[in-house]
Order: sequence, then C-alpha cells, then structure tokens
Amino acid sequence: MTASNPPIGLLAEITHRCPLRCPYCSNPLELTRAEAELDAAAWARVLEDAAGLGVLQLHLSGGEPTLRPDLEELVAAARGAGLYVNLITAGVLLDGPRVRRLKAAGLDHVQLSLQDSDVDSADRIGGFKGGHAKKLAAARHLREAGLPITINAVVHRQNLDRIERTVALALDLGAHRLEVAHTQYYGWAFANRAALMPTPEQVDHARRVVDRARADLRGRLVIDYVAPDYYAKYPKPCMGGWGRQVLTIGPDGRTMPCHAAHTIKGLAFDSVKDRPLRWIWQNSPAFEAFRGTDWMQEPCRSCPRKEIDFGGCRCQAMALAGDARATDPACSLSPLHARLHALAREDAATDAPFTYRRMLPKDRLPEAPPALRAVEDA
Repeated sequence: MTASNPPIGLLAEITHRCPLRCPYCSNPLELTRAEAELDAAAWARVLEDAAGLGVLQLHLSGGEPTLRPDLEELVAAARGAGLYVNLITAGVLLDGPRVRRLKAAGLDHVQLSLQDSDVDSADRIGGFKGGHAKKLAAARHLREAGLPITINAVVHRQNLDRIERTVALALDLGAHRLEVAHTQYYGWAFANRAALMPTPEQVDHARRVVDRARADLRGRLVIDYVAPDYYAKYPKPCMGGWGRQVLTIGPDGRTMPCHAAHTIKGLAFDSVKDRPLRWIWQNSPAFEAFRGTDWMQEPCRSCPRKEIDFGGCRCQAMALAGDARATDPACSLSPLHARLHALAREDAATDAPFTYRRMLPKDRLPEAPPALRAVEDA
C-alpha cells in the first residue's frame, strides 16, 4: 500500500549523546556516535525536503539536542523552510543566553523533561547529580524568553506515587501543557522492565489523580495522559498508524516510521544520505511493511477496530510476541494478553536495580528480559 497522505510531523533525533543516563530511554541499546551524525548542511537539506513533502511540525530530539553546537543553525533552517519548531530537551545545558539565541533563531516551543518532582529521586533516575536544579533554572529562562513550555513527565514505579506533586510542579514552572506518559518499554526501558513496571494500584491511582486534575485545572493546564500498554484493554495506534502521519530520522540519517522501529528484525531502513526523503516515505519497503491493514493476521484482520488502532504497536509485538505481524499483546483479543498482564505484575513485584543508559560496545549491551513467548513456552 503506497502512502496516500503526506506526513504531518518529523521527529529528528539529531544526536544520541546525552549527559543523562535515564534507564527508560527509548534510544537504541547501541547508540550512534558523534562522528556518524549528519552535519548541519545535511540536516538543512533534509528539512527543506520534509517541508516539500508536507511536514508541518519538526520535533528536535535526541539524546540531548542542545549538545549540538549548531542547534541554532538547525532551528533557523527549519524556520526558513516554514516548519513549526519544537525542541525536546532535558534542559540541563540550557542557560539564559542559549535560550535567547534559540528563540531568535525561530524556536516556537519547548518540551522539558522531568524525571521526578523529588530532587534526590530525579537526580538518581536521570543518573545526573544536580540535574533537577538545572531543569528548574532552564524553565525559568524559558519563561523569561516567552517560550511556551510542555513538561514531559515519564512515569513508572519509582516516581508514580508523586504524581500530584508533578502536576503542582508543572504549574509552578509556568507550563501550558503537562504530558504524563507511562514508560514505553523499548530500548533501555525494555531492559529495565523489572525496575520500572508500576503496580496495578499505582496505575489506578495515577488515572484518578489525572482525571481530577484535568477537571480542577481546566483552562490553566492541559494534561495529556499516555496510559501504560501493559495494563491496557486495547492498544494505542502505532504512531497514528505505521507510515501514516509521522516519520523519524536518526542521527546517522536512517529514516523510520517510528523511533523504535530499529528493534524489528528483518527491516532495513533507508538513509537520507542515499535516498530522497519523498522516495523513502512513499516507496521504502520498511514504510510499506505495515502500512494500512493488508499485512494483518487474525484476529486483527477481521476486527472492527483495525482502522482505529491498526493492530497496535509493531515494535511491541516484536519484543513480546517475537513477530512484528502479531496482534499487539496489549490488546485483549491477543492470545498473549493474559500473559502480558501476568508478566507486568511479576515485574512490578521485582526489586531490580537500574541498568543506566550509556555508550557500550556490542559485546557489552544489556540483555533484555524474557519475551512473552519464552514465558509461555516455559
């Protein structure tokens, strides 16, 4: 099935380098090193191509994008191409002058991540001493520059009990929007499942807190809530459907339908170094692999929800079922759904240490916990 619509958004992972070591990072276990990153001129060409393809929104991400000394140049190139520019950052490297330069270059919006509302816990989760204080200072600089702020709060077992304080902190920081996002178990998060998985009681409490806060803070703070897949009844649509709305470009130019697609065995991803972005979006075999519904197996193929959730997440199906074409085990119609719930409860009851994100050679990459198929076979 060939793409019939242009993508709306581009997630540009301009570097995998990051001073934080978050154990839930969705970047690949094998991180791209600085010498393999696209330079500013290459990114400028890509951004022009993206705008020509129909992209409206650019999300500059990483790793930590502010580690790029040419970030202002990339922002200016994006604005010159007519793109809305959003920066996704940990904020620990942002000072007042840098914020003002980024705004002058054309930056429209900033998403600032928080590891926790508690200082000690936040620094421990991020693996960066003093990081929380630097984030609070960054928020102040952003407010002073007049840039709108979204707070990204990735939640899990080790910070979920403080969800009320996280909402209060987002208000104190002057955020317009708060995204409470349960950890998505790809990359480093999959390797840290047993340290991060929340209990069912925590998930229920968090949902009640968010529902109450949305009602109480209507008109003051928009709160988005990304529910945990491992306790879901139905899965979320994969990026609005595989190859339908967004695309991701990694630091080395590899172009994918989503930021975790590299975990799917058997897919080869074309690079903007070798192919035009339009060709990749419209013709790349990796983008065609799960586009639409023709690829689906049962029970997805005959399900009335198949054009609502598109079978769920292909990366999650790969990780948990060992088959990217399988129904996402987060769906109650999957034969592995009950196993997924049991595995979540088992992980939630395990007291495991963090395996922190860091650059490692292939022979020292962390091992992921057993997939559902292995658990089932046992």
